Amino acid sequence: MGVEQHRQQAEQSKQAPIPCGIITISDTRTRETDASGQYLHRVLPHAGHDVVRYELVRDEPDQIAALVQELVGAGCKVIITSGGTGITRRDSTFEAIDALLEKRLPGFGEIFRVLSFEDVGPAAMLSRATAGVYQQALIFCLPGSQAAVALAMERLILPELAHLVWETVRQ
Repeated sequence: MGVEQHRQQAEQSKQAPIPCGIITISDTRTRETDASGQYLHRVLPHAGHDVVRYELVRDEPDQIAALVQELVGAGCKVIITSGGTGITRRDSTFEAIDALLEKRLPGFGEIFRVLSFEDVGPAAMLSRATAGVYQQALIFCLPGSQAAVALAMERLILPELAHLVWETVRQ
């Protein structure tokens, strides 16, 4: 079966909004200053999905992993994180999430960096944006900038979200 047939089946089987969790990973942001989290909180419902929870967490691997596990336990089928994907000493999102993933989607990070290159040039290689599956939930780890989050959501995630979720839960 081809990708278009998969997309059609995913759309036909979609009966309810997809339950989503948003996690902003930052040592400094608050809900008031979290432009990326606010953007996600607007765009997901606008696309017909439910935001189950929106949380801010410090860039601590144990806290990040525990919150992801909590959101999966609460029924989130999609978790989108923003922040902590760079290469500074404090950036630990990649390690925290990668340790949980049962299946990785390397193409997401690869394509994201190519698209980012069009906007920011060689600095795109600094991003460790990644995606994968953990207990039948999709996890997308995005950089903290609102421009990067919007790029990932508009060009990659939202156009394929129903198809991706369908693929993770079908037997």
